[in-house]
Amino acid sequence: MTFWLHQTFHAALVDELYAAARPSGYDLVLSGTTADRPVAEAVESLQHERCGAMILISPDITRNRLARLRGHLPTVVVGSDVKARGVDLVRADDDLGMDLLVRHLVELGHERIAFVDGGDAVMSGSRRTGYERAMAAHGLTDGIDLVGGYPTEDAGVRAAHELVARPRRRRPTAVLMHNDMAAVGMLLTLRGLGVDVPGEMSVAGYDDTRIAGLATIALTTVSQDPRTLATESLGRAVARIEGSAADPRPLVVAPRLVVRSTTGPSPRGR
Repeated sequence: MTFWLHQTFHAALVDELYAAARPSGYDLVLSGTTADRPVAEAVESLQHERCGAMILISPDITRNRLARLRGHLPTVVVGSDVKARGVDLVRADDDLGMDLLVRHLVELGHERIAFVDGGDAVMSGSRRTGYERAMAAHGLTDGIDLVGGYPTEDAGVRAAHELVARPRRRRPTAVLMHNDMAAVGMLLTLRGLGVDVPGEMSVAGYDDTRIAGLATIALTTVSQDPRTLATESLGRAVARIEGSAADPRPLVVAPRLVVRSTTGPSPRGR
């Protein structure tokens, strides 16, 4: 199993995979990816361990590379939308997740809703598209406000300074972030700059990681249901090993909105 060491959501998914594997009689072998250790190196390490199947968590991998890998070992991809023939795919519905967030904010009276994306991170394009579709569905195409970013706290810090530097009339009243890590950077920076959250600007993340639920953070976010993702991906890997699997087909899991204290009514509606 490969995963990105610096992503807190991936750590939560690994926890759930261990829980799912315990009653199955199979063990997990981990191989992490970092900025200096790409997916190819992590995969090669697992191949040396003679694993029966491989679960790739949000891998930064091309379709062709994934197809070649499948020729050597049964493979399950979880938390990504990259597809290849013969590879099982399990992921959350990011279109629905972004719609849940936009709908929540619209119901609170927000019209100027910005989105800080994840750059070239896995699923960044999917979430960006989901945001744009949700804004259009609510008649807010003119309010679409895309801010470049990446999936770390630093991206939230940088985006917060960028938004606060705008004239007040051009600032969004709410900001959606690619993930919780970037959202925490945004939230803490806004607080440090004296911006009331959510009084002046609402902030929401994505993933519902452990830090999002801390009392000092209390971040509104979306849960991808890591338990279901883990159970389904582990089940498909075991089925491949035991020769009982059906033809591969994508499984898309419905996410869930988690409302906490970082979102509130639009200041322009009060």
